[in-house]
Amino acid sequence: MFIAILTYRKPLSEVDKFLTAHREYLAKHYAAGDFITSGPRSPRIGGVIMMKANNRAEVDTIISQDPFNINGIADYQIVEFTPTMFCEPSLSSLLIQKTVQQ
Repeated sequence: MFIAILTYRKPLSEVDKFLTAHREYLAKHYAAGDFITSGPRSPRIGGVIMMKANNRAEVDTIISQDPFNINGIADYQIVEFTPTMFCEPSLSSLLIQKTVQQ
């Protein structure tokens, strides 16, 4: 499991120019099962994406496709962790590590 913490490098006026493309990127990765949750930070200085990936290289590939990354809008801090406790046991199946599909 990985959390990407985005910090904007550009003013919000520049961020907003790429917001639609960024949301399309998010939708693509939700559909692929890569992302679990995401949203803006408060105050709006960046965002957070929780994702499933097999390894850091896969995360880097996913992040390389983000319009915010491609256009130098945000910096990314990646945190890897292993979830071991859940508020609801059924969440464990949602949050378990992705497996490589062959």
